[in-house]
Amino acid sequence: MAEAAEKNAGIRIVKKKRGHEGHHSGAWKVAYADFVTAMMAFFLVMWILGLNQSIKEAIAGYFKDPVAFMKAVAKGNAAFTVAAASKLRELQNMPKPPAQEMQGLAKAKQSIEKIVAKTPEFKSLRRYIEIKLVDEGLRIDLLEVKESLFFDSASARVKPSTKHLLSLIAAELRKLPNKVILEGHTDSRPLNRTDGYTNWELSADRANAARRVMEHAGLRDDQVAQVRGYADTQPREPRNPAHFSNRRVSIVVMFSEMMEAQQQLKIAPGRLQIRSPQESISPAVAPSLSRPSR
Repeated sequence: MAEAAEKNAGIRIVKKKRGHEGHHSGAWKVAYADFVTAMMAFFLVMWILGLNQSIKEAIAGYFKDPVAFMKAVAKGNAAFTVAAASKLRELQNMPKPPAQEMQGLAKAKQSIEKIVAKTPEFKSLRRYIEIKLVDEGLRIDLLEVKESLFFDSASARVKPSTKHLLSLIAAELRKLPNKVILEGHTDSRPLNRTDGYTNWELSADRANAARRVMEHAGLRDDQVAQVRGYADTQPREPRNPAHFSNRRVSIVVMFSEMMEAQQQLKIAPGRLQIRSPQESISPAVAPSLSRPSR
């Protein structure tokens, strides 16, 4: 019986499965994915490094606060839009200003800096007067402080020291053939008014008041190209729109070719922003009128 059982028992053949060869395993996929990710990061960095500064700021703004950035895009207040990319390329490809024009603005910058430094009346203002050469030309910023240095609080009434300063600046700028743009900016705090007078009117009125003082002091009638009121749409401190340093009046002496390009492309001076800001232009407030403080 034992022999019969042995005959009836089947012969078992056990095959041991060997591991897949290296090229059949999934390890290479991990390495390939790491390589692709590294290359994507590399080219992304190279792309960002080659971007215009205004676009870099827009990208940084998105990653800092995506929700607020997308709200700004929805309202049309984004600093950069895809539709404006062609305009940006046109500006980037513009030739440099002629050397003679560059020297003229540099000389005016030095003259105004000397006036501000040597005039005792401007001692308290010097820290808050910024004079610099930028892409658009020569920019002069009068930066307000908490106590209001250049204008009466919440008013377009020019202070006496500011009138003197603007008059001396006008005397230097009238020597130049370049066009001038005057800008008014405010912080985001609303005015304490019940008659509908807002930061739009205030920013435009301050810029217009500065224009009137400068033209009275000798700035040519045809030299002022534009007067703009931006309210709080172009803050110096984007992360703190209510900060007093956002209140300022800017005098921009434009390079000739840049002025023509911006007029054709409808691009606002400042940081080469592509979008066209909502501009509020209104007559200057009479000097005898003052606005209540905020």
